[in-house]
Parts: sequence; C-alpha cells; structure tokens
Amino acid sequence: SAQIADLQQKLLDADNGDRAKQRWDSIATILEAKCALKYLLGELVSSKVQESKLQSSLEHSQASCSDMQKVLMEERNHIAELETEFQNQILVQEQQHQEKVNHSL
Repeated sequence: SAQIADLQQKLLDADNGDRAKQRWDSIATILEAKCALKYLLGELVSSKVQESKLQSSLEHSQASCSDMQKVLMEERNHIAELETEFQNQILVQEQQHQEKVNHSL
C-alpha cells in the first residue's frame, strides 16, 4: 500500500507538472499573458526577498563564525600561556627539590 501511495503521488506530481506546462503553452490572449506576467513578477519578487533573507542570514552566520574563531584563538593562546607557566612552575619545583637533595647530602 505504501508503494501504491508513492506511485499515486508520483502520478499526481507528473500531472501537475504537465498541467503547468500546458497552461504556459496555451496562453492565447493578451489578458492571459498579462496574468502570466503578473504571476511571474510576483514569483520574482518573492525569490528576491527570499534571496535577501538568505544573504542576510549567511552574513550573520559568517560574522558569528568569525567571532567564534577569534574567541577560540584567544582561548588557545591563554591555554598556551597557562601551559608555559605550568612548565615553569614544574621546573622551579624540580630545581628546589634538587637543591634540597644536594643540601641534605
């Protein structure tokens, strides 16, 4: 039954596509042409609005990504500084320990 429903949907989609093509092919009067042109211009405006929204969203996402990359680099630098400080502390402690060992001998 799922396959039958899928095939029926495919037939409906094919019919709708054929009907739309037939409608465009059967424009015979100026009034029909004006209506078709009005529809196409409406679709064009709608597409342009959608494109503008998507472009704005893309620019916002790019700015957000750039900000996150900046924060990531700052955090990496901070971690590197902490690691250097930690290594220095280890070195100082090893030196102090070595001095204690040498003094006790």
